[in-house]
Amino acid sequence: MIVMKFGGTSVQDAKAIERAGAIVNGRLEQKPVVVVSAMAKVTDQLLAMARAAGAGDRKTALKLCRALQERHYNTAGELLGTALFTQFHSDLGADFETLEELLRGIAAVGELTPRTTDYVSAFGEILSSKIVAAAFSALGMNSALVDSRDWLVTDSAHMRAAPLFEETNQKLQGKVAPLVAGGKVPVMGGFIGASKAGITTTIGRGGSDYSAAIAGAGLGAERIEIWTDVDGMMTTDPRMSADARRIKVISFDEAAELAYFGAKVLHPATVLPAVQKNIPVYILNSGNPECEGTRITARAPRCRNSFKAIAVKKRITIVDVAAPRMQLAHGFLSSIFAAFDRHRVAVDVVSTSEVSVSLTVDSNESIPPLAADLAKLADVKYEGRKAIVCLVGENLRDTPGIAARVFGELADVKIRMISQGASEINLTFVVEEDVVSDVVQRLHKTFFSDLDPEVFA
Repeated sequence: MIVMKFGGTSVQDAKAIERAGAIVNGRLEQKPVVVVSAMAKVTDQLLAMARAAGAGDRKTALKLCRALQERHYNTAGELLGTALFTQFHSDLGADFETLEELLRGIAAVGELTPRTTDYVSAFGEILSSKIVAAAFSALGMNSALVDSRDWLVTDSAHMRAAPLFEETNQKLQGKVAPLVAGGKVPVMGGFIGASKAGITTTIGRGGSDYSAAIAGAGLGAERIEIWTDVDGMMTTDPRMSADARRIKVISFDEAAELAYFGAKVLHPATVLPAVQKNIPVYILNSGNPECEGTRITARAPRCRNSFKAIAVKKRITIVDVAAPRMQLAHGFLSSIFAAFDRHRVAVDVVSTSEVSVSLTVDSNESIPPLAADLAKLADVKYEGRKAIVCLVGENLRDTPGIAARVFGELADVKIRMISQGASEINLTFVVEEDVVSDVVQRLHKTFFSDLDPEVFA
């Protein structure tokens, strides 16, 4: 049995869904379970209408909803033909009636809560999974629609819910495994689940990859395939370096580091359930299914290159917390991180001295209230328009002088917050955002000019 996840661009319209159907049809002997994202840009549109309703702008919210309804109707009509679409029309219509009622309720109250945000944003995966399941049936496959809220059990932390694995695995074995055993192709949405009380939750943006890995681990899959719109993981972002190349095989640890530090092709949490069960993950291109993609395994073959890839995370802010009057005070660091926890702000890189701490955070976070809270403990300042550069490779552990080579190449660049991760497989530093493309190009030319053919395409 395999799990196949198709991202938003892989189900964005009728042609994309037909391509996905052909790919799944070619793997029927391997007993596929299919996980789909919302159609491309749909989650953004759902959140936009939710915000409009929360601001009391019911007219805009309903206008956006009806445009989305037309898009889904048109896609389903192209895939199913007149007769089948006539039967399917009322099912989609009922979902959009529910969504409209929800938006009217939000607008009437004038408040958008995390719980209602989850309910609105879940419609993307609900609708796409229904259309894809119907399209697969029209293509002759024995598909079975599964509502992910019936198997993915989470806590009640809306918008960032955490899966409850014991309950989830029981549900997978009870509801999904029998469908596979009966020769059916289960089709279900990613990203969404439900609390123990049955309330709709979401596991965070990009969570469809995570859903696929959870399903794969719970069902004991032979492999997990992530189908997207690129040929696999690359040595760096091709938009920054035209010399970027595909990575054929990479370790779980390396992939997780790259994903966390900006490699958008993979959700950072995806690899965790797969690692625990030692299930290989493949990154594949639904627009180019003949490409072998990238294979992510527990242990990758030895590579003669120092690094596997360079990842970049832009729109970073450095927060400096300096407290000379509190040097060596017990609990100072814990107080700082408690403030970040209270504001639910994630930290990427940390650098400490005896009297100060520097941390990097996503610039999209609400930093001013965090800084006001930290100011109760120490002197605080923050600087935006920074970027994190992260070089990843397992050879870093055993290669003396590698940092000297990296920073020797960048002798004329202002470098901030140098860090070698606890995993010993990444070298990370911060630069000004306006020089990051030049930095990446120079490093890529230095470290990826002669590639190991066993590891790179």
